[in-house]
Amino acid sequence: MTRTQKEQATITPEQALQTLKEGNQRFVAREMRSRDLCDEVEATGAAAYPFASILSCMDSRVSSEFIFDQGIGDIFSLRIAGNFVNDDILSSLEYTGAGAGVRLIAVVGHSECAAIKAVCGPHIELEKFAQTLTHIEPAIAAVPGFDADRSSGNPAFVQAVAEKNVDLAVQHIRSSSAVLEQMERAGEIAIVGAVYDVHTGAVTFTS
Repeated sequence: MTRTQKEQATITPEQALQTLKEGNQRFVAREMRSRDLCDEVEATGAAAYPFASILSCMDSRVSSEFIFDQGIGDIFSLRIAGNFVNDDILSSLEYTGAGAGVRLIAVVGHSECAAIKAVCGPHIELEKFAQTLTHIEPAIAAVPGFDADRSSGNPAFVQAVAEKNVDLAVQHIRSSSAVLEQMERAGEIAIVGAVYDVHTGAVTFTS
């Protein structure tokens, strides 16, 4: 069943977060809801009222609609390698929050992230992709320890960088968007971070 404008307006940020958590629990338990996507296309043709915006990596294993068991029109899905925030991503998130009525913004990183591994080294020699990786580099500097091996060959270090990258993205949203920061302080939206495990399908919310 598609969400109505009234339902979107009355859902709280806490309820929106719980909706994602319950959807992921269904996904992990292999109890996803039965959907007729063609019916959902027809139902949302005139308008849709998403309750959340999810910024995730473009990794082929991390489709937000699947891992949170959501249908057409339920979420805004923004995807980019390394799930980082730049001005273009931020402006889109501002639109979804201030202009389109979502109650939750979630930044979702994931384990075994190729973009994170590429930043940890060795770098992939692609000019444009190298520019993308610069947005993730602060996460490496922000992760302490691992002095014996701070490379892509150390799974624990890669995971730590992925988690820190999510935290920094959440901080970036709050510090760089006065609109979203004010909405969060007013209780109109929540801004959270999470990490998806590509082995188990489980999402752990980190902030």
